[in-house]
Amino acid sequence: MKQETLTLVLVNLAGIMERADESLLPGVYKEVGAALHTDPTGLGSLTLFRSIVQSSCYPLAAYLAVHHNRAHVIALGAFLWAAATFLVAFSSTFLEVAVSRGLNGIGLAIVTPAIQSLVADSTDESNRGMAFGWLQLTGNLGSIIGGLSSVLIASRTFMGIPGWRVAFHLVGIISVIVGIMVRLFANDPRFSDTNSRAKDQSPKSFVSEVKYLMKEAKSVIKIPSFQIIVAQGVSGSFPWSALSFAPMWLELIGFSHEKTAVLMTLFVVAGSLGGLFGGKMGDVLAKRFPNSGRIFLSQISSGSAIPLAAVLLLVLPDDPSTTFIHGLVLFIMGFCVSWNGPATNNPIFAEIVPQKSRASVYALDRSFESVLSSFAPPTVGILAQHVYGYKTPKKSLDNVKVITDRENAASLAKALYTAIGIPMALCCFIYSFLYCTYPRDRERARMTALIELEMQQLEADDSPLREEHTRLNVSETNGLNGEERTEIDIKNGIDESIDFDDDDEEALLYRQLTFSNLAD
Repeated sequence: MKQETLTLVLVNLAGIMERADESLLPGVYKEVGAALHTDPTGLGSLTLFRSIVQSSCYPLAAYLAVHHNRAHVIALGAFLWAAATFLVAFSSTFLEVAVSRGLNGIGLAIVTPAIQSLVADSTDESNRGMAFGWLQLTGNLGSIIGGLSSVLIASRTFMGIPGWRVAFHLVGIISVIVGIMVRLFANDPRFSDTNSRAKDQSPKSFVSEVKYLMKEAKSVIKIPSFQIIVAQGVSGSFPWSALSFAPMWLELIGFSHEKTAVLMTLFVVAGSLGGLFGGKMGDVLAKRFPNSGRIFLSQISSGSAIPLAAVLLLVLPDDPSTTFIHGLVLFIMGFCVSWNGPATNNPIFAEIVPQKSRASVYALDRSFESVLSSFAPPTVGILAQHVYGYKTPKKSLDNVKVITDRENAASLAKALYTAIGIPMALCCFIYSFLYCTYPRDRERARMTALIELEMQQLEADDSPLREEHTRLNVSETNGLNGEERTEIDIKNGIDESIDFDDDDEEALLYRQLTFSNLAD
């Protein structure tokens, strides 16, 4: 097997285990709540604690992905989240679980930018959506593994150990094994086998690297398309976080653990296929409609979530005998609402920044989105309890318990739809602004890349004569809207008579190039 293929396989394995670890706790909410005597608000706050820590560590993740071997960074993340997963399995109080989940977020945070930037660097605009679709598919496979295994063994006991604790132990062990394999056999093409520094980078002090990272982050945040995608991502990822209560909702309806596992597996499988379909369609539409194809596809995806969620949560009966119809609606919904990432967000991020900034743009995106979307689970818990009448279960007769569970299922369904319908409507609307900003930001990134390439060629040329006759004129002017603009004029005294084809993209470098805010 080629080194590149082996690396991609191992990186996807790490992605599988990352998602498996994330999906463990939602699959055993009911059992953990009973063991720790915790209500839905408390269970939701566990995810909130982890997400806050995770989002705060994304700047560290960007630094590691830019300045260190990304394969080694992924392995380190696997070891960290595995250790925290073991701590959850040994925890006996709510505080211990909360602290362990917070530590778990550190490991989960540092692998995401490394994985996504590796995929972006390995593809181009014609197949990038498909590549991210495959990444989403393998990640969802991890969700299936984590969610399915935890739900199936949650109610069982092994040698006196509750099943939900065994699930955490298993995922922790497998994560360690995958981390070792990635560390030993995966390879980052930007780095040599014997050096953890980039091949084309000279060693710098930590302070200078941090300053550079801050400057790069500032330039990324100023990009209008980045701001818009983050804004829609905050609202668009809110429903996905809220859906962590879906297994609990199905069990309250009366579905067994096995049926709940099958239904949630159907939803995740549909999301995997939907991501692959969305990525492919995004590539197709981007070729035909380069300025609008990807954006329009995501508006269809986010808009479809509103009626589909209404049918699932508000129209279908709370009856465990309706397994087929619940599974059908879950499959359709999972397939249709999972296009945004591979079709639009991730490919556009790779197009609106230079290649060297890709790790930063993915890290910043996750940082902004996850910290706000992490409030979704506790929001659902608060709505269910204090707005829609969810009652904390108490020991009672079986028939009374069934009635209480059905009432709680209805309350939780209303809370879930509130956390899905409104954010998805906002997400669909916010995407509209990309029609104006995306083409301009994409062209600016291309021009910046061309200029950087020319500057590298000039620096690499050792000819004193060329250095003598090469001039770089930089002047500040004011744009039409009053904003500061930078004009860069590259003139070369040698071969002034060279004729360039107007269709030759490199000829642009010998003309006066004007674009906004390059000086930043």
